Amino acid sequence: MADEALRRADELLNELIDTIETARALPMSASCVLPREHLLDLLDELREVLPPEMDEARAVVATRDRVLTDAREGAAEMRARAVGEADAVLADAAHRAGEVVVEAEQRAAQTLDAARAEHARLVSATSVHQAAAAAATALREDAEKYHQQVSADAQLYETKVRGDADRYARQARAEAERYVTKLTADAEDYAERTLDELSSVLHRSAATAEQGRAALASRRATAWAAEGDAAAAPLSA
Repeated sequence: MADEALRRADELLNELIDTIETARALPMSASCVLPREHLLDLLDELREVLPPEMDEARAVVATRDRVLTDAREGAAEMRARAVGEADAVLADAAHRAGEVVVEAEQRAAQTLDAARAEHARLVSATSVHQAAAAAATALREDAEKYHQQVSADAQLYETKVRGDADRYARQARAEAERYVTKLTADAEDYAERTLDELSSVLHRSAATAEQGRAALASRRATAWAAEGDAAAAPLSA
C-alpha cells in the first residue's frame, strides 16, 4: 500500500510539473498562466496520498516521553508490590515462628510441671527417692532438650522463610527491571524505525521534486532561448 501511494505521489508531482511547463507564457515576461483549480485539486490529492507513516512518526515522537514515563511508573509499581509481598511473607513467617516457640515453651512448661509433680510424689516414698530423683532429672533434661530442639527448628524455619522471601523480592525486582529495559528498547526501536521510514519517504519526495524543478528550469531556459532567437531573427533580416 505504501508503494502504491508513493507511485501515485510521483504521478501527481509529474502532472504538476507538466502543467507548469506547458502553461501559456505571458508576452514579454517570464510568468505564465496556470489553471488554479486544477493545481489545487492536484495538491489536495497529493496531500491525501502521502504515506500515513508521516503522521505516525509525528505521533511516536510526541508520545515517546509518555511511553517511557509509563514504563518507569509501571516498573516502580511492580517493584513496590514485590517489596510489599516480601514484607508480608516475612511478617507471616515471623508470626508463625513466634507461635511455634510459644507452643514449645508451653509444652516444655507442662512437661516440667508434670516432672515436678511426679518428683514430689515419689520423694514422699523413701524407698523410691533415688529413682524419683533420677526420673525427675531425666524428665527435666528431656524437656530442656525438647525445648532447645523446638527453638532451633523454629529459628531454622524462620531463616528459611526469610531467605525465600528475599529471593522472591530479588527475582521480582530483576523481572521489573528487565520489563522496563525491554519496553524502553521496544519504544526506541519503533520510534527509530518509523523516523527512518519517514526520512526515506521525504528523501524520495525531495529527489522527485528536485528533478521536476531541474526539468522545469531546463525547459524554461530552452523556451527563453527560442524566444530570443525568434525576436532576433526579424532584426537580422
